[in-house]
Amino acid sequence: MKDFDAVFAALSKLFRKHSSGMSVKTDAPDHLYIEIPGATPKAKPAFFGAVQVRKSYVSYHLMPIYEQPALLDGISDGLRKKMQGKSCFNFSTEDPSLFKELDALTRACAASAR
Repeated sequence: MKDFDAVFAALSKLFRKHSSGMSVKTDAPDHLYIEIPGATPKAKPAFFGAVQVRKSYVSYHLMPIYEQPALLDGISDGLRKKMQGKSCFNFSTEDPSLFKELDALTRACAASAR
């Protein structure tokens, strides 16, 4: 099994940077889960995203992409190749250029979720 600590740390830092006003549901050394407050006082929080260490990669989930696929317009082929499903990106190594692009995408997702 590979050591994904550095990948998880970099992706978690990026994710936290855009989570202002959101709440952390899980904050573990291998799992970060963030929720958006409910739209009304009685509404349950909604899943915004997560970073999670898996057996073969570190996954980066962004739920706003699932709900608003137009957020993916203009992403690079390199980042698109990292996608699994409709709202998840998988990384086994650090990639500064893709992480920079993911940073901008996460910012757009956070803005759309507020």
